Amino acid sequence: MKDYRSEYSGKNILVTGGAGCIGRNLTDALAKADAAKVVVLDDLSAAERWNVPVHPRVVFVKGSVLDDEVLKRVFSEDLFCVFHLAAHFANQNSVDNPETDLQVNGLGVLKVLEYSRLARVGRVVFASSGCSVYGSQAPLPLKEDFVSLHLDTPYQITKLLGELYCNFFRNYYGLPVAIARYFNVYGPGEIPGAYRNVIPNFIWWAMHKRPLPITGTGKETRDFTYVEDIVDGTLRLGVMPAAVGDAFNLASETETKIMDVAKLVNQLTGNKSGIRLVPRRDWDKITRRRASIEKARKVLGYRPRTKIKVGVKNVFEWVKANRERIESSARF
Repeated sequence: MKDYRSEYSGKNILVTGGAGCIGRNLTDALAKADAAKVVVLDDLSAAERWNVPVHPRVVFVKGSVLDDEVLKRVFSEDLFCVFHLAAHFANQNSVDNPETDLQVNGLGVLKVLEYSRLARVGRVVFASSGCSVYGSQAPLPLKEDFVSLHLDTPYQITKLLGELYCNFFRNYYGLPVAIARYFNVYGPGEIPGAYRNVIPNFIWWAMHKRPLPITGTGKETRDFTYVEDIVDGTLRLGVMPAAVGDAFNLASETETKIMDVAKLVNQLTGNKSGIRLVPRRDWDKITRRRASIEKARKVLGYRPRTKIKVGVKNVFEWVKANRERIESSARF
């Protein structure tokens, strides 16, 4: 399916969590693919209204995936596909707020799947986390057939719970569900702040001439994946028949040291304040991350293209262009 994006032309799409980094880039891609209507549902608890793309076919609805009245409204459309990205985000956030994490990432997923079933949605794509479901002891490269029951945070637990609910709705009701396991997504559209990812925060701190804090030794690695590559894989999951009922790693397939990211950011921004090492968080037991994307490559035709240096530069340019907005929005 070389022209797979044309499958969205003239269709109604729901994107939950559409004001976040992945959601806003996914929404923009769907609008450019001539979707008839893209409904963005977001409660703005971790995002900003200004981050939602302005487009005649994009409709923003403020509300929670826990609110039945809101869900009835957004599911009243004849939906071709639901991209469920809304989540109580971040490991530390889940440690600090485990009940909220369970509500949003457990009950919220269950409600979206139930409404999707009742509305006879054509496809549901669930945003899971490859940095969660594999645990900290999985062999590298991480492959889809390995899942751990020994997880380190509530967020990791509820992301796996979401996958299990997806499998139940697929197996019991026949709901067409596909699962995306994202790895360390970064890109334009992520507002720096507490619980946010390391790259936008590094850039923000560097622009304010602060030393960049690294939890651990700096030799820890992550599989940083640029948001446009993530959007490409996610859109493929929404239309390709072979994706139904399965989970796929969406990653860059490249290990990058956190220390190298910090040095890159300081060089790019001209920050002379350097780096400071701080103690690793108690739950943070993952020292290395590298995913296998062999399955996504063969089944979906997924091929990440953006290298880390290019991606980080793009984030820097986006932060500079939106600095005034971010100043009033960043939630540290």
